[in-house]
Amino acid sequence: MHFLIRARAVAVFPGGFGTFDEFFELLTLIQTGKMKPIPILLFGGEFWGRVVNFQALAEEGVINPEDIGLFTLVETAEEAWAEIVRFYDLEC
Repeated sequence: MHFLIRARAVAVFPGGFGTFDEFFELLTLIQTGKMKPIPILLFGGEFWGRVVNFQALAEEGVINPEDIGLFTLVETAEEAWAEIVRFYDLEC
């Protein structure tokens, strides 16, 4: 939590339980309004699409469909940077 308060963006790479724990905690903090939204960048769309079916979670009603917009799937550092620039409306 203390690191997240100072973060301006978070990059999440494929991982195990620890990665999932931190990722879902971050989503929960933003979802509940305890933290302002920041860019959450999930690297490796194939991995994330295979291990978590976010659409199914929304369809089952356990998350709001808008919650899927709390993060962005990216493949490259360039895509991640473009999302950060878009999120903060930066001029580069």
